[in-house]
Amino acid sequence: MTQAFHDRIAQELTDIAQQGLTKPERVIASRQGPVIQVGGRQVLNFCANNYLGLAGDERVTQAGIAAQERWGAGTASVRFICGTLEIHKELETAIADYLGFEDAILFAAAFDANGGLFEPLLGADDAIVSDSLNHASIIDGVRLCKAKRYRFANSDMDDLEAQLKQARADGARDIVIATDGAFSMDGYVAKLKDIRALADKYDALIMVDDCHATGFMGPNGRGSFAHHGVKVDFVTGTFGKALGGAMGGFICATKPVVELLKQRARPYLFSNALAPAVCGSSLEAIRIAQGTEGDALRTQLFANAARYRAAMTQAGFTLLPGEHPIIPVMLGDAKLAQDMAARMLELGVYVIGFSFPVVPRGQARIRTQMSAAHTFEQIDAAVAAFTQAGRELGVV
Repeated sequence: MTQAFHDRIAQELTDIAQQGLTKPERVIASRQGPVIQVGGRQVLNFCANNYLGLAGDERVTQAGIAAQERWGAGTASVRFICGTLEIHKELETAIADYLGFEDAILFAAAFDANGGLFEPLLGADDAIVSDSLNHASIIDGVRLCKAKRYRFANSDMDDLEAQLKQARADGARDIVIATDGAFSMDGYVAKLKDIRALADKYDALIMVDDCHATGFMGPNGRGSFAHHGVKVDFVTGTFGKALGGAMGGFICATKPVVELLKQRARPYLFSNALAPAVCGSSLEAIRIAQGTEGDALRTQLFANAARYRAAMTQAGFTLLPGEHPIIPVMLGDAKLAQDMAARMLELGVYVIGFSFPVVPRGQARIRTQMSAAHTFEQIDAAVAAFTQAGRELGVV
């Protein structure tokens, strides 16, 4: 590589730092949980997607160990070449049954699930109508597809209907409405009842990315669509958040759709099969999530979110409204968000500042996230730290 290339890279990193947009890497020396070890000390953790508190659960851990002992580290290639392990089929059946679908397909990452969904199913004669705040993986998946692209303003049903009308006027064969079930940066839950009504009116299909809903929203934690009591056509999700906290993604759909995806979805055909340890841990997490213990964890999770929202609002912070356990603390300025996160860590609370390009310019924030594993005492301690840091930095 040339010196000029390295000089350009160094300048770009300098520019990022000067704008306060550097995303620091902090090393964790413990299991994921409500309390973690960072920098040689114990701190409260309020930024993980560990909604049910299962990422460090001993049962989930041991299930992964047992699966690896039986099946080894992995298949050493993709499934259609080296074969499908029985535990892959077991996990596909388990997640499909849990969410109420005919079948499922596994991916190495949830990003790959969204990247692999659209291209095999839709062509140049079709259309995708996508929410403007959709996750980057949906955006990239849509880009890989030849279908015509339409975008509607976040959760704006009038705009969605206008885009559906346009797609029909343009002669679209099949139309897919694509949306996050819960938007990860804001905690907004998609208006799936209204989306369902418009889909029926314009004969469209619905795709929902439920990474931030599976396991803890709706009856038995079946997701945002169950929360709203509607049916959708495709659900993508992850085992890397509520369902164990490891990694791996899935698509749930009808059997013919899953079969076609297994024949043509590029991230499935050209990526190694999901590791057995991940499958084992995920199966145990699903078992816990869909039972009575899961109900208790969900009750605690939303009680924690309500307590935190009320206390932070009373302390004078600006929060985005909602019901979701993602609770953004809005700060506006990127450098302020980084300074606040750094001060919070000094005060014993691990949080992360989010800024452009992860969120729009001028909407920097600290995205706090509740877990069922948090205690009320830990929540109160986090609010106290936020209040102290906020006063020091002129936020409240």
